[in-house]
Amino acid sequence: MSDYERMTALPIDEVFARAEQVFGARIELARTHAAPHEATYTGREGTVVLEAHRHGPYTSVVARTDQLRTSRLDNVVRHLLNALPYQPGDPGAG
Repeated sequence: MSDYERMTALPIDEVFARAEQVFGARIELARTHAAPHEATYTGREGTVVLEAHRHGPYTSVVARTDQLRTSRLDNVVRHLLNALPYQPGDPGAG
């Protein structure tokens, strides 16, 4: 029910690795589907579909949840997206 989008300097595989880390630690979501540009994470709080596509030096990340924007799930999704570095050299860029 909620969609979010973020551009990041991280490559696709790093986006999914960070998502798995954050979702597993903060809200106990497990990856239930994986494809080269998409992953689905499901748990007691709901479901998130994360899509990532590389466009030149940036990766476009779109997250879709099945919850309202005020849910715990959506708070964690926004936390993940805000933690992704926008440009190389930003904090968290590795």
